[in-house]
Order: sequence, then C-alpha cells, then structure tokens
Amino acid sequence: MTVGSPALAGLSVLVVEDEFLVAILLADALEEAGARVIGPAGSRDDGLVLIDAGGIDAAVVDWNLAGHCGDVLARALTAREVPYVIATGYGMVPAEFSAAPVLAKPFDLEGLVALVARLVGR
Repeated sequence: MTVGSPALAGLSVLVVEDEFLVAILLADALEEAGARVIGPAGSRDDGLVLIDAGGIDAAVVDWNLAGHCGDVLARALTAREVPYVIATGYGMVPAEFSAAPVLAKPFDLEGLVALVARLVGR
C-alpha cells in the first residue's frame, strides 16, 4: 500500500499531536490516503472537544501531549468505540491500553496508513 492509495477513503480520522510539524505530516499522509482529517488537535483538551463532537471513525493519539498523558483521550475514544493508534516516542503504555496498537516514533507514514486501515477493517 502506498500513502497515496485510497485505503482510508470516506473515513474521518482524528489526529491529536502537540508537535505542529508532526501533526501536519500525519494529516497530510492520512488525507493522501483518502481520509478526512479531524483536527489536528494540539492539546488534550482540544482533542476531547473534537471527540465529544463525534463523527470519528478512527484516531491517532500522541501519548505525551505537552506533559499530559493521552490516557483521558484513549478512555474517551474507547467509551465511544472508536479505534485508535497510540503514537509515542516513549515505548510502553499502561496495560489498560494494551488493546490499542502502539506506533513508535519516529514512524513510517505508509505504516501509519496501513495500521489505521487495519483498525477499521480495510
């Protein structure tokens, strides 16, 4: 699969990432794969607002958002049955979130698109 494939056509994917350039790279890769990007949200609070608004098919969540853990976002997504990927440069995440795939930073954008596609059964 290439980043430009329509693997995510018609899907709305939330991006929560506090590093602006990384957020733009994520959004561009997802859009090139056909997704409608929600956000990117640069903080935990902004991410929660977007989650509460609904209409999300999948999400990519940075685990460390300006010193705040992404656990609140993960719980909110789980409660809404929205599949998500945890993006982190820190490796391990708590066992509570072990069902979510973890994408180690730095990551390959094609791998990200393929992972999101698998999350939603494509």
